[in-house]
Formats: sequence, C-alpha cells, structure tokens
Amino acid sequence: MKDIDVRRALLAEMHRLHPDKNDTLVVEELGLCQGIARVDVAVVNGTVHGYEIKSERDTLVRLKSQADVYSKALEFVTIVAAPSHITGIEELVPSWWGIWSATQIGEAVCLKEQRQAQRNPSLIANAIVQFLWREEALNILFDHNLATGVASKSRQHIWDRLSSHFSVEELADMVRSKLKQRPSSWRALASQG
Repeated sequence: MKDIDVRRALLAEMHRLHPDKNDTLVVEELGLCQGIARVDVAVVNGTVHGYEIKSERDTLVRLKSQADVYSKALEFVTIVAAPSHITGIEELVPSWWGIWSATQIGEAVCLKEQRQAQRNPSLIANAIVQFLWREEALNILFDHNLATGVASKSRQHIWDRLSSHFSVEELADMVRSKLKQRPSSWRALASQG
C-alpha cells in the first residue's frame, strides 16, 4: 500500500463526508508556517482539519517535528496510517490528534477511525495568520482600520499586527473565510503571497 493509494481513499472519503463544495474546501499539500511543513490534505469549512498520511512505506522519523508544526496552526489533526504504525504514532502525537487506520483489502483501501480528533487546545496566533497572503492580511487590517504604519511593510509585520489585535478564534475565522474565497487556481498562485 503506497501513499497515493491512501491519499485517493482519503480524498474520496473527504468528498463523501463534505459534499457541499460551497462551504468546504479540500486542499492537498497545504503549507504551514511559511512552508516549514505541508499537511497532506486539509479540509477547510467550520475549522481547518489537517490529515497526515503515513503509509506502509513511510517511516515515522519526521513525525515529531511535523506534529510540532501542525499543532501550532491546525484546529484539528488526524493521522491516517498503516496499522503497523499505529502504536508508534500514539507515542509521538498529542492525545487530541485523531488516528485512522488504512488497510488494503484487495484493490481498495479501507479507512477506520481508531481515535476521534479533538479541538487543538494550543493554537498559536502567529502560526494561524501565516496561512494568509500579504494582500489578504493587509485587507483585514484595512477593514478594521488597523493598517496605519504597516501598509508598506513586510508580511511578517502585517501578520504581527493581526496577531496582536485579534484573538486566536477571530483569526481562525478570518483565515478560513479568506482560504474559501480564493480563486480555484490559488495553489498555483501561492508562491506569490
């Protein structure tokens, strides 16, 4: 069972669980914290829920560092893994992470929830705002009359201003809204942010 096999099954399940394309965005390889890490699949609707895949061919070597980054920026996280990895995963990820097993039966990959994901208790404001492109973040500041002194500055200054003026919950709401408003070609434009 390869990563691509698990990914296809996961994407099919996400589209089955979230059929409303107007309210839900499913994104592959979503960059976090200025590209330090990428979550395999993210579902953006009332929350940002990241799904990380660990197939039979993967190792868990990078999982601890991935978990540190994911736990800063994602409201929910679920790891989808081959059964052989489940015990090791339970020791490496926070207890609020969900765990699904991915088992190949014939040509199909079956996904089964082992542990339900819970809301992240430790989101970090500055990590959340880094989902925003500079223009998106600046527009939020303009909308709230907070852009004075930062309009010509770097996106880090703009992100810092946002982080200092809004709660984590408010920022998460704004980020979800902006992600869902992006044009369908936004993945190709992401490097311009």
